[in-house]
Amino acid sequence: MPSRNITRADLAEAVYRRVGLSRHEAGQLVESVLEEMSDTLARGETVKLASFGSFLVRAKGQRMGRNPKTGIDAVIDARRVMTFKPSYVLKNRVNGIAGADEAED
Repeated sequence: MPSRNITRADLAEAVYRRVGLSRHEAGQLVESVLEEMSDTLARGETVKLASFGSFLVRAKGQRMGRNPKTGIDAVIDARRVMTFKPSYVLKNRVNGIAGADEAED
């Protein structure tokens, strides 16, 4: 199955067609939304989009790991990771389950 990536330009074009803003305004709107989401996640806060899902920032502690190529033990530093938890609505829609628009997670 061929994959297609949706770009910022694609999102801006969709906003332009559906909302009726100018192409420039649609591009600015998409950029503003993405920037706000990025800033919120950088502060360690959660971004929750109803009927879509939640973007979460999680702290992972330092741990021991192993280099798979050499087999040598190495320390993996503590870091923050971002995760995405899809809503039930999105999961159902992706899986083609009827009534996907009814319940939300």
